[in-house]
Amino acid sequence: MRKKWQLWIGGQWREAKTFEPLYNPHTNEELAEIGQAEPADAELAITNAHEAFQTFKSHPAHARAEILAKAAGIIEQRSEECAKIIALEGAKSIRNAREEISRTVQTYQFAAEAAKSNYGEQIPMDAAKGGENRFGFTIHTPIGVVTAITPFNFPFNLVAHKVGPAIAAGNSIVLKPAEQTPLSSLLLAEIFQEAGLPDGVLNIIPGKGEVLSKTLTGHPYVKNVTFTGSVEVGHIIQQQAGFRKLTLELGSNSPLIIDEGADLDNVIEPSVMGSFSYNGQVCISIQRIYVHQSLYQEYLDRFIRRTKELVIGSPLDEKTNITAVISKKSLDRLQSWLEEAVKEGAKIEYGGTVEGNIMVPTVLTNVNRDSKVFRSEIFGPIVCIFPFDTLDEAINDANDSRYGLNSGIFTPSIERAFYAAQRLETGGVIINDIPTFRIDNMPYGGWKDSGVGREGIKYAMHEMMEQKFISFKLNEH
Repeated sequence: MRKKWQLWIGGQWREAKTFEPLYNPHTNEELAEIGQAEPADAELAITNAHEAFQTFKSHPAHARAEILAKAAGIIEQRSEECAKIIALEGAKSIRNAREEISRTVQTYQFAAEAAKSNYGEQIPMDAAKGGENRFGFTIHTPIGVVTAITPFNFPFNLVAHKVGPAIAAGNSIVLKPAEQTPLSSLLLAEIFQEAGLPDGVLNIIPGKGEVLSKTLTGHPYVKNVTFTGSVEVGHIIQQQAGFRKLTLELGSNSPLIIDEGADLDNVIEPSVMGSFSYNGQVCISIQRIYVHQSLYQEYLDRFIRRTKELVIGSPLDEKTNITAVISKKSLDRLQSWLEEAVKEGAKIEYGGTVEGNIMVPTVLTNVNRDSKVFRSEIFGPIVCIFPFDTLDEAINDANDSRYGLNSGIFTPSIERAFYAAQRLETGGVIINDIPTFRIDNMPYGGWKDSGVGREGIKYAMHEMMEQKFISFKLNEH
């Protein structure tokens, strides 16, 4: 792996004026120097993308599909190398990193299939008076330059959820990866070049969001902005983007309900993993668990017992479950929120301590509903567990949030499952599994402050296209 990375613009590496060191969050070792794009670089990337789009929008669907399939194959061939990059720059356990790469390969394969499945709709024109002797239909056309701003937690797969559908639709793209995990994105430059993607269709410009945001969201050539990150930044992007098409995947504090009669043998393992996988740094990580009073104490005891078995260690160790959180800033915030919660009445049932850059998985009970660990997105290894008496009580508590991305419920009753599914105020309701469940072809997006628009390759592709209606008036005989 090279030690100094430039900017990828117009199919070539461009010299950056400044560089910043990239550190391994677990060891604090310097990994590389990363070129930092400035607004002029972003404008150059957008201009190159715009010029490339003029040709690429006519690239046939089968050719776009072939490029995406080749990229998927290259990533699969280099899977161990890619997984190690995730582990080094993001401190994700190597097992979780391999799972991410496997999903990334599948995501680009879905994108290849979607490129060949761009269907319109026939409109029954004669259903309306005056529509006789007319033939109408819709088509979806590429929109133009897409700018993508991505987070650190899934640096290959969440990038794939933006790059894949953009290319499948026939668009060009300018990608600004997360400051903490740029290497995963920069590697895509050579992967897509090898796959045969025309120069300028994919441009990759690492840098600081506050420096590049206005250009990436407001340049006249930009037609679509797709962002995954915090609610606060999402609101800024929404204001900057104006009338451009937007996909915003924002915050969450996912609830899980353990209903009366649920089989705890099937619940404990997924709920622990859904709370602490990648140290809770997952958009749909479980943050609030509601357990029926009849199961509460047994569930709590078994949950804590399993949490104690999680292995804390190096990301490169095959046995590791828990590693360093992404930054010292994040660790300080988690400690501050935890201390505040305890002052407001929360009880630490397990964890709460820090070892180097690692926070030991933390289980809280008796949490005040006004505490940040309840109201805000923790994005760390902290989970809050509550008892409930009635399903309506649990649903109302779950809905008591500014967020609404995914929710989950374990229940043996199909009637109660449908009852909850209709009333939970989230973009996805996962029955008899955790809200952290996601596969890459399903629609994915939130209600309320969790965002606008939908990902999931086919759905994201349509977000990145314009619908056009075409009508033929037939000659009368």
